[in-house]
Amino acid sequence: MKEYPGRLVLLGDPVSHSLSPIFQNAALKAAKIPLVYEAMEVKARELRTVLRELKESNAAGNVTIPHKASVHSSCDELTDLAARVGAVNTFWFDAGKLYGDNTDVGGFDAAARSLLGGETNGVHIVLLGAGGAAAAVLAAAETWTDARVAIVARRPERVAALARRFPDVARVEKNAKHALAGATLVVNATPVGLEDEEHPLDVALIPRSTAVMDLVYQRGGTSWVKAARKNGNRAADGLTMLLEQGALAFRCWFGMEPDREAMRLSLV
Repeated sequence: MKEYPGRLVLLGDPVSHSLSPIFQNAALKAAKIPLVYEAMEVKARELRTVLRELKESNAAGNVTIPHKASVHSSCDELTDLAARVGAVNTFWFDAGKLYGDNTDVGGFDAAARSLLGGETNGVHIVLLGAGGAAAAVLAAAETWTDARVAIVARRPERVAALARRFPDVARVEKNAKHALAGATLVVNATPVGLEDEEHPLDVALIPRSTAVMDLVYQRGGTSWVKAARKNGNRAADGLTMLLEQGALAFRCWFGMEPDREAMRLSLV
């Protein structure tokens, strides 16, 4: 049996909104693992110190905004997927070394397939954002047959850099309305709507045939998802992705599958 971590934590800023402690603790209880998953609000200036402290307790856990790239840079070993994405959302210590993985890719893949009815061939995605979450979307999309991704974001240099990293599927698009013509799926990979009801894109611009996925999540759905559904679009927030990336992280830490139903029911 794989040795249990000394602690299980979520590192981010903010973390008070996170549902991860609820469903991870449900998974731990179902597996009869005597650990508690705790959220830690960590400022950027505190991250290195916190990682040193976690090393001493042989900890494991998750990473959320804004630390995914910084933890990636701090890791001694990365999985191929984490290296490809350039961001870490799942970590653990082993023999004093910090290991990093990215389960957001698998989480997005599962959530997108659920929303699209399992069909990903030839999908045309309009991707809002150019950070770590956007890179995870691209890493998933490049494994799909004939997928295309148009990246729309405010910082041209970041968009161009991301498109260069995923040249087989990605292209830069300056005009969101133009990019949406013929789109299968539009994905919000920005933090917009995380702490308020702001929308990353006017739903009136989105064709009704285009599915909408918000990687932000809130209980009951985000404001953008609710508006998209009212507009007639198939839409989902980030809850499915959150649960699946959490299940994949659990497998990294413990070498076993969690009880996904217990995780899901904990959020009902």
